[in-house]
Amino acid sequence: MTAESIQSEMTKRRLASLGLGAIGVVYGDIGTSPLYTMNQTLTHDGMRVTPESVYGVLSLIFWAQILVVSLKYVVFIMRADNKGEGGIMALMALAQRSVRERPQLRWGLALLGIFGAALFYGDGVITPAISVLGAVEGLKVVAPHLSHWVVPISLIILLLLFTIQRGGTERVGRLFGPIMVVWFVTIALLGVQMIARNPHVLYALDPRHAVWFFQTHGFRGFLALGGVVLALTGAEALYADMGHFGKKPIRLAWFSFVLPALVLNYFGQGALLLDDPTAIDNPFFRLAPDILRAPLIALACVAAVIASQAVISGAYSMTREAMSLGYSPRMAVVHTSSEMSGQVFVPWVNYFLLIMVMLAVVGFGSSDSLGAAYGIAVTGTMTITSLLALVVARYQWGWSRLTVISVGSLFLVIDLSFFSANLIKVEYGGWFPLVLGVVVFTMMTTWRRGRELVVREIKQSGLALAPFIVNITQHPPLRVPGTAIFLTANQHSVPHAMLHNLKHNKVLHERNLLLTVDMLETPLADPDERIQITSLGDEFFGLELRFGFAEDPNIPLALSQCGRQGLSFDMMDTTFFLSRETIVSDKRRPGMVLWRDRLFAFMARNAMPATAFFKIPGNRLIELGAQVEI
Repeated sequence: MTAESIQSEMTKRRLASLGLGAIGVVYGDIGTSPLYTMNQTLTHDGMRVTPESVYGVLSLIFWAQILVVSLKYVVFIMRADNKGEGGIMALMALAQRSVRERPQLRWGLALLGIFGAALFYGDGVITPAISVLGAVEGLKVVAPHLSHWVVPISLIILLLLFTIQRGGTERVGRLFGPIMVVWFVTIALLGVQMIARNPHVLYALDPRHAVWFFQTHGFRGFLALGGVVLALTGAEALYADMGHFGKKPIRLAWFSFVLPALVLNYFGQGALLLDDPTAIDNPFFRLAPDILRAPLIALACVAAVIASQAVISGAYSMTREAMSLGYSPRMAVVHTSSEMSGQVFVPWVNYFLLIMVMLAVVGFGSSDSLGAAYGIAVTGTMTITSLLALVVARYQWGWSRLTVISVGSLFLVIDLSFFSANLIKVEYGGWFPLVLGVVVFTMMTTWRRGRELVVREIKQSGLALAPFIVNITQHPPLRVPGTAIFLTANQHSVPHAMLHNLKHNKVLHERNLLLTVDMLETPLADPDERIQITSLGDEFFGLELRFGFAEDPNIPLALSQCGRQGLSFDMMDTTFFLSRETIVSDKRRPGMVLWRDRLFAFMARNAMPATAFFKIPGNRLIELGAQVEI
């Protein structure tokens, strides 16, 4: 066997492994939508189960999956990858980079992206709650007298789910992948056996049935879109998890396996309802023979747990990107794979989601009550994703204005129709993701604005560097052996830590570096842009290190690469100086309102120390306090 054939075989195996992991992690959410979608759509807002309504809803579900999931996300949106990374934060950075010369548009895109990210956290809370509740509610079909155990059992399952997250996406995917293969094969077979008994249900593939549905039901037909969108949940997580598995495995798994299984199951439920409209109380579980319902409930519970994995993994990735882009305080990030840098675990986010999910389960109590809340989070994020992707298509891919308008009109009409149908349900639970989104949006924008004010204050209060170096040259203080590295946000002013060191210790090191760390709007920094060294005279140097938002900013590792540019370091002879800022709110200063100042100060106190975030060894570090008023 030649080297090329061996490499090809290894590539195929790697693709198959990632595809299996994608089935387990990425498609768990959309794969469990059949548990509740038909019931939610055909029992709300005065809707009745008639042949016309069944054909109409099936046609809407099928064409929504073709247009929204297949065409929009798998084909169009996934093309807008930011050097392999997906998710709304990566897309926002890509869109902003496309319009560098338009500051107002950049600002508007930032607001859109942040609010879309905030809504995605709402999705990350509701998806585990509704998926697990929908599965456990199968007990009501098999053993109605156990209905009061639905919520406690759901809470136990969710606790176990969030406990295993520390194992990492790859391990979870290897565990979940084979189970989800069994799940998709099972739901496909359940659908096939019912379609075989009632094959004319396939008439619903004709999109005219969707049109007739709206003509027949009028405004109630429009409201039904609030249920149809449940068949699309997980599409945004599909994009957010692209960095975990890559585009090709995700696309292969969708078109060859996941989509056919979903379509067969939905049409199987439709065939059942055409024969027996009373099965609408739980058409998914009534597809199975009585003897198989208990095992199916167990399998559904496992699949529902897996369904939650897509948005949970996506929330980890998005938080890491938000930290790097300056929209979130620093948090501990644990890498769980040596092969895929995008596979991360964020403990703080894990605890936050667990608490919020459990509150949602206890507060709403059923998947039916959570349905209204679910739709707004999903459709809001979908709409914002479309807008950002269209900006990328226009300004980065060079699409003509006519093409952008044509494609945008198609996707936005669909997105806004779904969003409007769910917006009517705000008072019935839709308020929950909106409130959660507003809270997260406020925190992210406050952190971003607060950091800008801190940097501005540091720049305004600092001494000019060039005259300082001239003065040091003319009136040299005592210089001690070694290298001092001062972390600073401004290369043109004297760092506070340097002034304190000179004032109190009366010495300077032989070599002094002003180090600035810049986070780029791309996932990875190119080798030629990673390091920039500027000689300032008298053994003073300016050093800029640049990292992508999907990278871990490891300063010691980056410094070891500076020797290639003529600036070598002996880490045992190098001392890092860092000013630890104490944020003080001053209402006399222009900036944020007082409560946002205090919120920012609270987040700054509880953020992960910069030294740990930048991997600076503690035994080579001197921290000096500095009070900053904003």
